[in-house]
Amino acid sequence: MIVDDPYKALGVPRDATQEAIRSAYRKLAKQHHPDLNPGNSAAEERFKAVASAYGLLSDAAQRARFDRGEIDASGAEQRPQAQAHSGYRAHAESSAGQRYRHAGPEADEWNDPDLEAMFASMFAGGRAGPRAEPAQYRLAVPLLDAVNGATKRLTLPDQRVLDVKIPPGTDAGHMLRLRGQATKAGDGSKAGDILIEIAIEPDPLYTREGQILRLELPVTLSEAVLGGPVEIAGPRGALRLRIPPHSDTGTELRVRGRGVPAHDGKPEGDLYVRLRVMVGPRDPALDAFLQTWQPARPFNPRQTTGAAS
Repeated sequence: MIVDDPYKALGVPRDATQEAIRSAYRKLAKQHHPDLNPGNSAAEERFKAVASAYGLLSDAAQRARFDRGEIDASGAEQRPQAQAHSGYRAHAESSAGQRYRHAGPEADEWNDPDLEAMFASMFAGGRAGPRAEPAQYRLAVPLLDAVNGATKRLTLPDQRVLDVKIPPGTDAGHMLRLRGQATKAGDGSKAGDILIEIAIEPDPLYTREGQILRLELPVTLSEAVLGGPVEIAGPRGALRLRIPPHSDTGTELRVRGRGVPAHDGKPEGDLYVRLRVMVGPRDPALDAFLQTWQPARPFNPRQTTGAAS
């Protein structure tokens, strides 16, 4: 089967989102995977075409070049029609296409941990394979470590300690795979993989919404009234903010590019800081001032809420 259009191979429109492309790939890869279709050469060819199409479209730069007509579906530079390329099949059967063969020499190159975990659970208890089934663990990671990336230690039941690299932008439920790190089963099979599901520990200051980080920042009465610069321990180091004069509780400041870092084709997010005015401990001087102070423009803050009597 010769396919020259990766969009047609995955059955998605040319303006499909990366998430839609990934979803289509996972569905078709599951349907045509060689392990689910033993001896079916047509399914194997379809699987290679689907995987090769995903390899091109999952790379934002390569996808853009293909859309502009600069490269063909195999990733080769476009040439005149008289020297037409051999088509999509050539890519699937080339060294790049070999990446997608089951248990191929470069099987990790385009690794999809979620998809592989799905296959592992399907085959568990079924046909015997050369490698033991994956061992699964759960690792709790502080919110800011997951946002910025970090290396965390995981202690296994056999007391081995593994250093696990957490990629920047990791979210709850993300699966990491450590190949060949599980304890050997003792039946002659190779050591299986370790699948690690990431859980996120809440942060006392920050919350996350996709690529956005939110912070509720306490400020003093004088900072709220007079405004001015304040320094905070930001999500990636010290950060200097400027409080607008006469800010109320609920005033929100936007700091561009200080949210979740760019990852997996997603742009960097912003940080939103919501102010919370704190009166602080009792101050006799402040009490005395307020007892005699007459505002130039008196107002009732409850008037706009309907709570005024």
